[in-house]
Amino acid sequence: MTRSSAERTAPAAAPRASPGALIVLGLIAGFLSGLFGIGGGIIVVPALLMLGYDQRRAAGTSIAAILPTSIVGTVGYALTGHIDWIAGIALAVGVIAGAQIGSYLLARLSRPALFWSFLVFLVFSAASLWLNVPSRDDSIAITVWTALALVGAGIITGILAGVLGVGGGIIVVPALMFFFGASDLIAKGTSLFMMIPGSISATFGNLRRGNVDLRGGMFLGIAACLASPLGILTATSLTPLWSNIAFSALIAAITVQLVVRNLRRR
Repeated sequence: MTRSSAERTAPAAAPRASPGALIVLGLIAGFLSGLFGIGGGIIVVPALLMLGYDQRRAAGTSIAAILPTSIVGTVGYALTGHIDWIAGIALAVGVIAGAQIGSYLLARLSRPALFWSFLVFLVFSAASLWLNVPSRDDSIAITVWTALALVGAGIITGILAGVLGVGGGIIVVPALMFFFGASDLIAKGTSLFMMIPGSISATFGNLRRGNVDLRGGMFLGIAACLASPLGILTATSLTPLWSNIAFSALIAAITVQLVVRNLRRR
């Protein structure tokens, strides 16, 4: 085989975004992580797609970057007393198992299926925020049945997190408020705590399948850690209603942008 033909048949190198772009993206994701109790995947995954990543690699890199962000966010919410540790542990047990299933599916689902699943997921998450606007005094009543339900919710969250590249907060925060009676701040703090083992589990699974850009995840994660505390301070100053309005507006903007971009590409 000649050199020119070998070059034509060689696989394309995986995309590597510039450190500057990744740092800016990480700062934005970190602020939103602290503000909404999410891992930032709803920002990171679409942005990485725009930077040339495919859906699988964007999802895997996003879930890896969530680990340092969730640790910093957990510490911040713990200092203000807004974490239900028992609920977080129950969720984490389910997330660890579910994340392995999700990373397995990530390597096997088609790219169009992943793309449209992500969009449907965003719309559903925005709608679920308005099923219940909680009070700041609400808390989770832990019973045996509640604990089992939290484990089940964690399994579902882990599967979706592994497939879509989100930390699961966009699922857990509305679920804790609507189904388990948590306040918005407790839901956010508990969600970030739950993401720590979920991110570790999903990242190991994605590493085995080559669906992670560790360099990109490092830049994203470190930058996000710097901005997360500011997001937490902002969250405590917003009312639950305005927090829901801001979150819904964010999801709507991302959804419209992704649909337009996909239609133009076609």
